[in-house]
Amino acid sequence: SITGAYKFLLYRGEGVTMDVEKHLFLRRNIKRLGIAPLTSMFWYSEQNKSFRFDWRPEVHDSDGLELWTGSGERIWRQLNNPETIRASAFGDNNPRGFGLMQRDRDVKNYLDGVRYHRRPSLWVEPQGDWHDGAVQLIEIPTDDEIHDNIAAFWVPNGEAKAGNSYQFKYRLYWQAHNPFPVKELARATATRMGRGGEPGTNRPKDEIKFSVEFEGDVLGTLAYGEFPEIVVSTSRGEITRTKIEPIMDTRIWRAAFDLKAAGTDPVDLRMYLKRGDSPLSETWMFQHLPALGNQQQG
Repeated sequence: SITGAYKFLLYRGEGVTMDVEKHLFLRRNIKRLGIAPLTSMFWYSEQNKSFRFDWRPEVHDSDGLELWTGSGERIWRQLNNPETIRASAFGDNNPRGFGLMQRDRDVKNYLDGVRYHRRPSLWVEPQGDWHDGAVQLIEIPTDDEIHDNIAAFWVPNGEAKAGNSYQFKYRLYWQAHNPFPVKELARATATRMGRGGEPGTNRPKDEIKFSVEFEGDVLGTLAYGEFPEIVVSTSRGEITRTKIEPIMDTRIWRAAFDLKAAGTDPVDLRMYLKRGDSPLSETWMFQHLPALGNQQQG
């Protein structure tokens, strides 16, 4: 269905950098043409851990999809291990970069000789004009760590028809972290889920509490007694009990909220922190799967 020519230039520095140039020719129609494809493994982390899974605290090669959009927005999409195959699309124009990243580098969160805390992240930096399209994320169910169940790639707009040709250039960064960090924005470093409501009260059975931890030097610029503002939205359902607080004896701030959403359809959540009109954090995104959550709680 496709043929083409590739050029690879590899460099070793902080990690491994690869310059890729390719010219593709379609022999047949292709339903989904994925450019710069990445694969990884996500079994479970702190947000979907169950004692029924395994004895280790976390098992994953990557814990999130990171996006740097053409408009400049920074997005962190926490990965899922869903109950059915799920595809998510993040539309963009000339993206500045995207990658499957391993942010959690604490060996105590893995306790495994295969060194999940040292697995490389992989960042794609587009070169030239990529026009309109979408970064697509594919999440496939897995019950073990031996399967690469996560994929991400760029899908250009328009039909991929026989006779079409495409030219793409990009740079791959195989290293621990995003090669283009933003010190002015805090990063989401953990996503946790639990029962809604407050301690010592009758907990509502139809609400889930989300707790997202943010870290970054910019949070240290807040004056004593000053708190960031939470901006959170949901594709369906109701958000209640929003709260933000520093975690004592750490440099971490915890942003929490409760979600009430009936039914089993997925819920897309979006949140960031701000001070006045200026963002203090990247945008955290998560797809809550109520059906899977009910199975884990049962």
